[in-house]
Amino acid sequence: METKRDSFWKSLDWITIGIYLLLIAAGWVSVCGASYDYGDREFWDFSTRAGKQLVWIVCSFGLAFILLMLDDMVYDTFAFFIYVALILLLAVTIFIAPDTKGSRSWLIFGPVSLQSAEFAKFATALAVAKYVSIYSFTLKNWKHVLAVVGLILLPMLLIVMQRETGSALVYLAFFLVLYREGMPGVVLYAGLCAVVYFVVGIRFDDVFMADTPTPIGPFMVLMIILLSATGMVWVYLRRWEPVRNILSVLLGGLLAAYLLSEYVIPFNLVWVEWGMCLLLTGYLLFLSLRERQTSYFLIAIFAIGSVAFLYSSDYFFNRVLEPHQQTRIEVVLGMKEDLAGAGYNVNQSKIAIGSGGLLGKGFLNGTQTKLKYVPEQDTDFIFCTVGEEQGFVGATAVLLLFLAFLLRLIALAERQPTVFGRVYGYSVISIFLFHIFINIGMVLGLTPVIGIPLPFFSYGGSSLWGFTILLFTFLRIDAGRKKRFDWY
Repeated sequence: METKRDSFWKSLDWITIGIYLLLIAAGWVSVCGASYDYGDREFWDFSTRAGKQLVWIVCSFGLAFILLMLDDMVYDTFAFFIYVALILLLAVTIFIAPDTKGSRSWLIFGPVSLQSAEFAKFATALAVAKYVSIYSFTLKNWKHVLAVVGLILLPMLLIVMQRETGSALVYLAFFLVLYREGMPGVVLYAGLCAVVYFVVGIRFDDVFMADTPTPIGPFMVLMIILLSATGMVWVYLRRWEPVRNILSVLLGGLLAAYLLSEYVIPFNLVWVEWGMCLLLTGYLLFLSLRERQTSYFLIAIFAIGSVAFLYSSDYFFNRVLEPHQQTRIEVVLGMKEDLAGAGYNVNQSKIAIGSGGLLGKGFLNGTQTKLKYVPEQDTDFIFCTVGEEQGFVGATAVLLLFLAFLLRLIALAERQPTVFGRVYGYSVISIFLFHIFINIGMVLGLTPVIGIPLPFFSYGGSSLWGFTILLFTFLRIDAGRKKRFDWY
């Protein structure tokens, strides 16, 4: 006769656990390679980086076991209590944490340092899952939307106050979860537009159209805003007449203005686009009142908000961001080289990865990493060690392993019988996806350097424990799915 304990162990997803163990092993080997000094092979020495990471790994196995032994209902029942506790810890950290490289995010307990922001992701995932799973929750209710957004933004704000902007940005991943739960696609589109507005506006702000005093950045962004609003009228209302009217005025007016500026009196075409935005907004508000369609009003709000974001992003970039953060963005956008400053890490990382070739130089044979040319090569830039020592083949294998890991988690999330389990599962997936995409992107020079770890690879106990808690809490919830099926 099968006991309840036997049933539990059979319900665990051993495929995910197997991938987790492979990632942990590959990560430890990478830390060994990144922290290795010539002539020193004492990887088991607990005074070395490799030895300390091994201690964190063993502790994470014990932590995983404890999480699996808890009843799965514990996470549902105490979700808000855990969230409040971590919020208080984040707040306290601001005042008691010592200044470490300009941030106040590390709590010191004797020889051990822990970063509270790494554990707050788990608490936020639980709180979001708990709130979304309440019986009356709907994304059509603005009170519910504001409440769940507040749960996400509160830890973000506290982490920013700790001067850990990179860790705070991870919480944006939760909006992917809301999209999965029915959030309108236009919200994600607005987020994508915000990124495009910021990048294009900043990158081409000082570049001018030929023979005109028109800056390309604001001109292109305002053109995107006008065309996006026009496209929304067609997508959401299927009305050709207002689309035709808007396009006629927009294209005809801009063409006439360009010819006037080019051949008669040079002037800034952005002024014309401002007028176009005002006309468009007024026209949409008129249509909203005449046809009693709120969609016109919302599109007008989108246009107004987009213009406001364009000009506020310039203020944010020049007045809010620290000089080193500005430089990092400028390097990524190609506005500066700065190979000896902000671009040094990324440049050395790309050199290390490129030097690995197809098959790599072999374990402990990487020259760039062994000679410590790459700063933070065993933490934020750990992937360059994989590329140099294992080459294109090894780096691809790691990426495929991460892909298999994410796809498996998606399969687990989709089979959850409860909203709580599904939302928590997608929260875990989104956090892992954000870390993997941004970390590898910044190592390759594709995204700004914001200093977030690569899951299971980067050296450090806080990140390893944080990711382990996220994962094994989800595995415990998944293991109890059959019991929950019996309730329905």
